[in-house]
Amino acid sequence: MELFSEQGYEKTSLRQIAEHLGVTKAALYYHFRTKEDIVASLSDDVRRGIDELIEWAEASPPGPARSTEILDRYGALLHSTGRDMVRFMHENQPAFRELGFGVSLRYQFRVIADLMTEPERAPLDVFHARQALLAISWSTAMMGDLPLSDDECFCAAVAVAQDILRRK
Repeated sequence: MELFSEQGYEKTSLRQIAEHLGVTKAALYYHFRTKEDIVASLSDDVRRGIDELIEWAEASPPGPARSTEILDRYGALLHSTGRDMVRFMHENQPAFRELGFGVSLRYQFRVIADLMTEPERAPLDVFHARQALLAISWSTAMMGDLPLSDDECFCAAVAVAQDILRRK
């Protein structure tokens, strides 16, 4: 994902990926036959994490505490598993659309925002919930030029997201 973000998905070869990882092309090919397989694997990890978050949220009582916890868990997921996927999405939007992974992630994103605003799901509350989630999502991709560590960006993004949610 680092190479995809630096060079672009289309310009990155399996040979370059193998060299970057310090493995033979055959070893990489054993696990991933195509670049799409690599992206699919990371996408699956993120989607599984979001599915687990949704499952937890559906089993928890609605309200402000659940909304806050959803943001914390969503932030932690993107900070660990999803950071590379978000950067890939941002840097390689045409490839991401072409590969088709975004449809299920957008659906999950909307489900999470709805869970943050139950039971009423007032349109303006949903808007704020989505903006809070976006504050976390895009901080991963958009703040790389700042002299901040990933941990500092993560903590600041979650704090901004919590502020957005409190203002609704």
